[in-house]
Amino acid sequence: MTLSLSTKAVVLQAPETLSVRELELTAPGAGDLVVDVAWSGISAGTERLLWSGRMPDFPGMGYPLVPGYESVGRVVDAGSDVSERIGQTVFVPGARCFGDVRGLFGGSAARVVIASDRAPAIHDDLGRNGVLLALAATAYHALAQHDAILPDLIIGHGVLGRLLARIATSLADEAPTVWETNAKRAEGAQGYTVVHPDTDERRDYKAIYDVSGDGSLLDSLIGRLARGGQIVLAGFYDKSLQFAFPPAFMREARLRVAAEWQPGDLEAVLGLIDAGKLSLDGLITHNEPADAADRAYRTAFGDPDCLKMVLDWRNAA
Repeated sequence: MTLSLSTKAVVLQAPETLSVRELELTAPGAGDLVVDVAWSGISAGTERLLWSGRMPDFPGMGYPLVPGYESVGRVVDAGSDVSERIGQTVFVPGARCFGDVRGLFGGSAARVVIASDRAPAIHDDLGRNGVLLALAATAYHALAQHDAILPDLIIGHGVLGRLLARIATSLADEAPTVWETNAKRAEGAQGYTVVHPDTDERRDYKAIYDVSGDGSLLDSLIGRLARGGQIVLAGFYDKSLQFAFPPAFMREARLRVAAEWQPGDLEAVLGLIDAGKLSLDGLITHNEPADAADRAYRTAFGDPDCLKMVLDWRNAA
């Protein structure tokens, strides 16, 4: 390996305290790739909790840390066992290569070292939209479980809600309804309907997928279920969840938690994109150079018009 084993990276030193600084990288092994990152996304769910200090106890949790699990880049060097991958464009779902600085999740850096089997090749023409693959795979994972019922109601029209709706619309005969209280965010539907919950009188939904992260909605959502209906918790919740038992009992309600996406989910999403059944267009609303990461994070979590913020690392290496 002849490339520099240092990089600029976003470092969360403490809640709401962030810098872009130089870090040493762990030396790669025979099965590792060295990837120069072009773009990384800022997660409005998990990373917001890291930023605010509200992240529940989680494996690897602690400050300082390098966040990010939505990165796209090019393989610029590789170990002897995987040298044929040099030149590929890959998706980086995070990395742990920063020595004493925790990689949780470790993708927000100009250069990373990552095991080859964790960095799938993707099409060059995805460009910065490639950062959305983790959210698309998360949506697909929620929809593709063996006991899943495709949603007829989705709560929240952020990026994850939109991807759920787009994928569900491509898989089902009937498009879902989406609830959104923010009039600006209610815009941009593609083949499905977005309504304010106050205007929806329906109470026979078979499957409600909640991506709001707001556990206080559970009682109202249970009240909208058909008998035997299912609520899927597809967001990330930082507080204990509770609900009144009698309404759930009367409806024989079912609760399901959708966990982290798996490699097969990403493969399925790439297949949908290749087949023209899923578009990632129109979901990234903001872009900042990586050196302006502090401003980017504050915009991502403080500007209601920001659906998705992407950091551009191409001039930061």
